[in-house]
Parts: sequence; C-alpha cells; structure tokens
Amino acid sequence: MPRLLLIANPLASGFTGATHREVMEILSGTFDAESIWPNHPSETQEASAKAAADGVDIVVGMGGDGVVHHVVNGIAHSDTALGIIPSGTTNVLGRILGLPPKPIPAAHFIATNPPQHRIALARIDATGPAGRLSGYAVFAAGLGLDAEVVRQAETTPHKKVWFGGIHYARSAGWMFLSKFRKRVPTMRVTSGENKADAVAVITQIHWPYTYFGRTPLRITPRPVTGLSSLVVEKVPPARAIGLAGTAIAGRGIERVPGMHVWAGIDEVAVSADPPAWFQADGELLGELSELHLRFAPDALAVVAPR
Repeated sequence: MPRLLLIANPLASGFTGATHREVMEILSGTFDAESIWPNHPSETQEASAKAAADGVDIVVGMGGDGVVHHVVNGIAHSDTALGIIPSGTTNVLGRILGLPPKPIPAAHFIATNPPQHRIALARIDATGPAGRLSGYAVFAAGLGLDAEVVRQAETTPHKKVWFGGIHYARSAGWMFLSKFRKRVPTMRVTSGENKADAVAVITQIHWPYTYFGRTPLRITPRPVTGLSSLVVEKVPPARAIGLAGTAIAGRGIERVPGMHVWAGIDEVAVSADPPAWFQADGELLGELSELHLRFAPDALAVVAPR
C-alpha cells in the first residue's frame, strides 16, 4: 500500500477536528496514511524532507499557501509528490492545478490515486542581514513594496485567516496610500538585457494573478516556459487611478508608464540598498540585499488532474 503523510496547519487552516478525521478516514482507504500537526514552519519543512528521504509516496499539505510553501521546500527535486487539501486561507497553487477547493472533495480526489505531473518552481538564492537564504517559490516571490503588504497583513493574523484575499487587498490599499507615494526606487533589477530601478519586483511562475492575465481574478492557462517579473518603478500619484483601473481590467499593465512585464525569462537578479523585505508564496522571509531567482522546470511532482 502506498504511503502518505498529511501535514495540517492548525493556525492557518480553520478546519474542525471532525473534518480532519473525515479526511484521514478517506485517505486511509487508499494509503498507509499518517497525520502530523507541526507547531512551526521549520518543522513542516523538516518533516516533509524526512518523509521524502524515507520514500513516502505523497506528502499532503492541508491548509493555505504557507503550509504548501514549506512542504514543497522539503520535497522539491525528490520522487515524493505533493498533494493539496485547501482549507481555511487562500491556496493559489490548488487553484492553478484545478484541484477541488474544499477539504472533503480534495481528499476524495487524492484517494482516487490520480496521475502525477512535474511542474516548475523558482529557485531562490539570496543574502541579507541575517545571512544566506535558499529554497523555492511555488507560485510567486516579491521584493520591496509587495512584501511590505504581506508584512502589514501579518500584523493581524486572525484577519488573514478569516478574510484571506480581502485582508491582503485592504493592506495593499493602506500601503499604497501611506507609503507608495513617498517611495523612491532603491532596487536595481536585471534580467538579460532588461534593466530597471524599482520600488517593487514581483516574479511569478504559474501566471496566477490579474496583472499577468486577461481575465480578472482568475487563472490564465498558459504554457509555463519561464519566469515572469512585474517591475514597478516610481509611479506618480496622478497615475494611481489609471493603474487601479488597469489592474482591475486584468490586462495591459505593461502599457502603464513605470510598469514593466518581463515574460518568459530564465532568471532575474535584484540588488537592494538598503535591504528590502522579501516574501515567497505569501510567507514573509525577512530582509534581503541580494536576490537571484532562477527558473527550475520539472522541479516538483504534484497530484493533479492536469
């Protein structure tokens, strides 16, 4: 019988004990299943890495983007596959992969022993005041103003759990009104022949967000052939209304003065002076002075319908 480890995040998922028991009952019909509830993100990554080393077939992250991020960083470039049971907060990779959005249907899907596919990640190599940082981003990584929005949202984690994307949108609005107008570019961004000075850099792997798609707030299915970076230069307040309208429409953001979209790139490098805040998959990972992201194709096996 194949082996499965379920890693549940009690702080971010918001599911009940009864739901957890039902999920385990469903999975145990197909797998030799075990469940753990780590108390810290580092424990999630360590448990995932140990499971991969022990030959566990599937590690399931049950919760939001955070638990998936840390599971992936434990099993990337191994034969162990990622399973996702969305619960509680936003789960972007689950949306991208077309997985059921609720815990019980997602558990039934995994229990059918569906096909596995290998997908791309972004390799992170960075340095900052706290030392070196290495790992992977699952769907997006941001440096500068983007990460400060995440930092602001994390000050009230209970709102993050209960309101998800709405809470992040409110945090982004507050950050724009209070700090963006005064911000000057402090980051140098390069990718091949592309160069720019920026206040924010957001790099994506699977095209999940409005400003890389044509339909607002939905996933745009496109072949993943590289990374895509949105580079935000200083944007005068007079352009704020036009920028908001473009973002809501979900297209043409590269036509806004001060915005650049570099699509299909293999790598992007950023130097920040002073160091800037960094987030990957909605997880705040500290301040960085140097960041290098590389496209890593076929880096992760996932259980998914496509």
